[in-house]
Amino acid sequence: MVEDLKRTPLYQTHVAHGGKIIDFEGWALPVQFTSIIDEHRAVRHAAGLFDVSDMGEIMVEGADSLALLQLALTNNMERGRPGQVIYSPMCNEQGGVVDDLLIYCMGNDRYMLVVNAGNIEKDYQWLQGLAARFSHVSVSNESDDVGQIALQGPNSQAILQELTDCNLDVMKYYHFEDKVNVGGIEGLVSRTGYTGEDGFEVYCKPKDTPVLWEALMANAASWDLVPAGLGCRDTLRFEAGMPLYGQELDDERTPVEAKLSKFIDFTKEEFVGRERLLKQKEEKPKIRLIGFEMLGRGIPRTGYPLLSGGEEVGYVTTGSFAPSLNKNLGMGYVPWELRKIGTDLVVQIRNREVEARVVKTPFYRKGK
Repeated sequence: MVEDLKRTPLYQTHVAHGGKIIDFEGWALPVQFTSIIDEHRAVRHAAGLFDVSDMGEIMVEGADSLALLQLALTNNMERGRPGQVIYSPMCNEQGGVVDDLLIYCMGNDRYMLVVNAGNIEKDYQWLQGLAARFSHVSVSNESDDVGQIALQGPNSQAILQELTDCNLDVMKYYHFEDKVNVGGIEGLVSRTGYTGEDGFEVYCKPKDTPVLWEALMANAASWDLVPAGLGCRDTLRFEAGMPLYGQELDDERTPVEAKLSKFIDFTKEEFVGRERLLKQKEEKPKIRLIGFEMLGRGIPRTGYPLLSGGEEVGYVTTGSFAPSLNKNLGMGYVPWELRKIGTDLVVQIRNREVEARVVKTPFYRKGK
């Protein structure tokens, strides 16, 4: 029941715009407003507006904040500079992914960690446990005090620039500026994105998000901007080869297995999970995340078995019709020796065996 779900500050706005509300990680959020394919194509060709206020924000502050993050994360936070955003997995002792997150380097021993909606409490408790090793660091869950709207697509810069005096031309990818005026609202503006397109995020007080949403939508027709739901957010990130926690990533799968090794810095002498990950790097993991294209008819759904030589060898993590490519595609885990491009596989779709072939990922690249 929707009444039992948590609601973002934009819930009534979504209802007013005709959003189809579903349960997402305990949140009442729109899966679509018109259709997933129409919204997907709008983001690829113009722009879409997303409510991502369900995401969590955890603040790490104090003289030992960098030391804590160096221990907790696989990436090297010493490379972070004020105004920069860094992506990193956060692993357990076995190398499995506790979560994958964005770290905003706020400066002065202060960091904002943006975490997945379903992992907020888990991440908070995990970080607090690691923080107990240090004397001068605080970890606080600020999620209830932050709203977030994402504007994605080739028209996003022009749309946002109309509402702010922040020069977006000079904002680099994976950078941000704090205390920015956007349509009369003060917020943090970043340039990251989860769709494979150019895009921006605005973090602000929860009460300001409906006003900001309407301000961005005010000239929607001029820019072909549409409100967009969870459905196309998933198909967009899938085409762009971006992992989703709970599907490509979980407490069992490691970043090495998930093709995220470039976000692991083994020059760091210590971080949680290092021993297991280093062993996998040196000896090669037993399984590997791959992308594949369906050669026969059918969509590979999450959890469907992957077969080779008549034997079940792996499973589908995500599968979908890809609107930008007009193909049925999938991602999944298979044994290391079956990872190579061109390898033939079979997807078990209910009582049918449908041929597939390993292809290069990401499936979609901006401008190509």
